[in-house]
Amino acid sequence: QVQLVESGGGSVQAGGSLRLSCAASGVTTTSYYMGWFRQAPGEEREGVAAIYAGGGSTYYADSVKGRFTISRDNANDTLYLQMNSLKPEDTAMYYCAAGNNGLLFRVWRLSPRTYAYWGQGTQVTVSS
Repeated sequence: QVQLVESGGGSVQAGGSLRLSCAASGVTTTSYYMGWFRQAPGEEREGVAAIYAGGGSTYYADSVKGRFTISRDNANDTLYLQMNSLKPEDTAMYYCAAGNNGLLFRVWRLSPRTYAYWGQGTQVTVSS
């Protein structure tokens, strides 16, 4: 059974940093591509960052490039999202996701449709 559990969310002031973690069970980070998504109230869920299973190639939404870094600890099947220089517009519920359809990933790396498994989310609030 696949389980993804996020942690590390919280409240910070603009310019601050947070590191999100996603503990994976039932999937291995070396066999599945994984991603971080976020959803603000009244908004659609959007892809923030993704990391491919094999070579570990990373991909980012333009809005977070240079500020966020996705990484994984394969030994512990844990995914991370380091978020620096946070802005109020980064406020959202952040979700960890995983999938293993390489054809979908090739085309829609940051689309929710590409991911089969989801965590429950962790809230990030950035105040100005």
